[in-house]
Amino acid sequence: MEKKDCFYLGKIVRKYSFKGEVIIKLDTDQPELYQNMDAVFVDLGKNFIPFFIEKSSLQKGNQLRVQFEDIYSEEDADAILKSEVYLPKSLLPKLKGNKFYYHEVIGFELEDMNFGHVGNIISINDSTAQPLFVIERNESEILIPMIDDFIQKVDRENKKIIVDTPQGLIEMNLD
Repeated sequence: MEKKDCFYLGKIVRKYSFKGEVIIKLDTDQPELYQNMDAVFVDLGKNFIPFFIEKSSLQKGNQLRVQFEDIYSEEDADAILKSEVYLPKSLLPKLKGNKFYYHEVIGFELEDMNFGHVGNIISINDSTAQPLFVIERNESEILIPMIDDFIQKVDRENKKIIVDTPQGLIEMNLD
C-alpha cells in the first residue's frame, strides 16, 4: 500500500498510558465510523507501515484511544508519537449528491452556470477560513470558494462540478 492510495485519518498526538496506548486525533466529522478498525497505516518518515489494533475506544469528541500490537511500553509509544495515520481510500464511505471528498474531485472540470467552462480543479486549498477550489485555466490559477450555495451539481460520471457563482467572481480572478 502506498500513501497516494490512502487518505489522512489523523495524527498520534499523545501517549495515554505507560502500557503503550496512544491517542489518535481523528480528522473526521464522524469519528464513530473508525472506532472498530483492525489496522491503520502509520507514516514513519520514509516508511509507510501497517499497525494492527488490539483494542480501541472513542474518547472525547474525535479522539481515539488505541492499543497497537507490539507497542507495550512508553518507549514504544514515543517512537510513533506525532506520526500521521492513514487508511486505504477504498474504506471511505461513498458520498452521494453534492457531497465529495477533496481528493475525489481533483481533475474534475469546473463549469459555472453564467461563465461556462472555467477550467480543471488541480487542488483544494483548505488552509484558509473557507476552502477553495484551485482551478487551472490557460496556465493561470483561479480560486473559487467552496460554498454549498455555489455548488449546484457534482457529476461524478462526467467528472464535472457545476457552480453558480456571483456575477464577476470568475472575471475578477482573470485580471
